[in-house]
Amino acid sequence: MNGTVDDVSDANYHEFTEAPAAVVAYGIASCEPCQEYDPILEDTASRFSRVRIGKAKMHVPGRCREIKKQHQFETYPTTHFFSQGKLLISREGKLDAEELAALINDHLLKS
Repeated sequence: MNGTVDDVSDANYHEFTEAPAAVVAYGIASCEPCQEYDPILEDTASRFSRVRIGKAKMHVPGRCREIKKQHQFETYPTTHFFSQGKLLISREGKLDAEELAALINDHLLKS
């Protein structure tokens, strides 16, 4: 765990989501809420070093084909919370820093 936001794509998605605690935010470049979410993700990654936090850039051709086959996205950004490869919860729309931290604490860091 490095306290930074990782790029997530088909190439590393399975390995990334198999972590004990992982958050993936799916977004597209033209989405204003996605752009506003970036600093929140960066700050959260620096605060939760035990949690892998990644961003899947769904607009980049060929990067996330398999991810799109596994999940339906109605809204960007969408945030998924994983533990050991299991999708625990999903949230649509931009989360504020407090809500994101609370969801991580409640779902990923409970022993």
